[in-house]
Amino acid sequence: MESKILSDEFLEFFKDLKKPPKKLYYKGNLELLKKRKIAIIGSRRMSVYTKNCVFSLANMLKNSGICVVSGGALGVDISASIAAMPYTIGIFANGLNQIYPKTNEKIIKQIYQEALALSEYEENYIPKKYDFLLRNRLIIALSEAVVVAQADVNSGSMQSAKLAIELNKPLYVLPHRIGESTGTNFLLKEKKAELIYDFKEFVGQFAKVYEDKQDEFLDFCKKGVSVDEALALYGEKVYEYELEGKISIEGLWIRVLK
Repeated sequence: MESKILSDEFLEFFKDLKKPPKKLYYKGNLELLKKRKIAIIGSRRMSVYTKNCVFSLANMLKNSGICVVSGGALGVDISASIAAMPYTIGIFANGLNQIYPKTNEKIIKQIYQEALALSEYEENYIPKKYDFLLRNRLIIALSEAVVVAQADVNSGSMQSAKLAIELNKPLYVLPHRIGESTGTNFLLKEKKAELIYDFKEFVGQFAKVYEDKQDEFLDFCKKGVSVDEALALYGEKVYEYELEGKISIEGLWIRVLK
C-alpha cells in the first residue's frame, strides 16, 4: 500500500504550531481524523503497572468512540495503539515505507491497514534523532488532551508536555510512586497536569463510557487455568491476549490482568 498526501483541510489541525507541517503523508482510514482524539505518550521503558494502566485506559477510550493518538515507539506508545486498535492514529518520524522500530513491525502494519498512520516525511525517509521531537509536536497538536503515562524529567515526553501546556491542551498523568516516574510527578507538583485516578471519570469527560462486553475467554481464565488448558480450548487467542496485555503467562499458569 503506497502512502498518499493528506488534503489541506486536515492540515488545519496543526495551524497553531510555530512550524506547522507543509505536507503530510498517510496510510489508512482518514475517518479517524473526524473523531475526538486523545494522545497517550510516555516512556519506552515503562513499568508493568504503567502498561496495564495504558491498556485499560486506551481500551476504554476506544470502546467509547475516542481515537488514541501516539507515536508508534516502544513502550507506552505501541501499547496504547494495540489496546485502541483500530481507533488509533500513529504519527511517525520516518517515511511510511520504512518500519521503525522493527520490533513493532506487526502492529505498525496493522495501523497502516486498519487504523491511520501519518508522517511529514517522504516514503523512504530514515529518521534522525531530532525528527522524533519534531514528530511529537504533531501528536500534541492533533489531540484535544494529552496523557503522559510515565516519563523521566529529562525526556522527550516532558518536551511534549511542555508543548501541550503552551498550546493550552489539557494535560493528564497517571499516579506513580516516588522515584518511579519523576517527570509526571514533577508535573503534578508544579500543578501543570491533572491526575487520572478513575478511568471512567476521565473518559466520561469526553464521551459516554462503554466498557468491554463480557469476554468468554477472560471469564474462563479467571477461574485459574493452565496454559495447556487454555491452548486446548482457545488456541492462538492465548498469545493474542498476552500481546494485548489482557493476560500474563506465568510459568504453567495464566493470570488475568484486566
